Amino acid sequence: MAASSISEELASLADPAYQRFQSKLVPTIDPATILGVRAPALRRYARELARTREGEARAFLERLPHALYEENNLHGELIGLLANTPDEAFEMLDAFLPHVDNWATCDLIRVPSFKQDLPAVLEHIRDWIAAEPEYMVRFGVVQLMTLFLDDSFEPEHLKLVANIHRPEYYINMARAWYYSFALIKQPEATLPLFEKRPISLDAWTHNKSLQKARESRRIDAEQKAYLQSLKVK
Repeated sequence: MAASSISEELASLADPAYQRFQSKLVPTIDPATILGVRAPALRRYARELARTREGEARAFLERLPHALYEENNLHGELIGLLANTPDEAFEMLDAFLPHVDNWATCDLIRVPSFKQDLPAVLEHIRDWIAAEPEYMVRFGVVQLMTLFLDDSFEPEHLKLVANIHRPEYYINMARAWYYSFALIKQPEATLPLFEKRPISLDAWTHNKSLQKARESRRIDAEQKAYLQSLKVK
């Protein structure tokens, strides 16, 4: 399949009204590169492509960089659908992540095969968060939040995110997002980070983490008031 064929198929799924809405959500990219394909439609297309035209789907993954926002989103979806092992996923991701240019593409990537070898995934997360590309760092933080805040959580993971010192807004929003979930899911390990501050978070990330945790319906009014009291100037 030629690259133009996939672009044409994606264009046939576009909603012009949604294009205008989506452009506001991802201000870091050129609106002219956004077709306006809604996420459910794109996911259905990705599943169909992976299931019935796998060879063409894999060939698409070899064509980087892509010109369109939806092509990048399709690429991210296909990684999760086509990577049968963590090693295959790592290879695909290391090729793709340097080309990711927005938070939405970064955050939609889910890789079921990661669960086959979480220790290997954790080692790659360490590499991703130490890398230069902005959204590679964000991807590492999001994967740590997604995969390592339940049974696989270790308190040392909190330090991995604290030790990221980058100015980019979308990296630091991911850090705050991570800590907000850590406060909810692993409060015994995480609260001291905000109470006694043994690990020093910058004030913005500290306060944004507390804010996002307070927005959750999973904690009660008393807990929200306590988190509010931990805000720093």
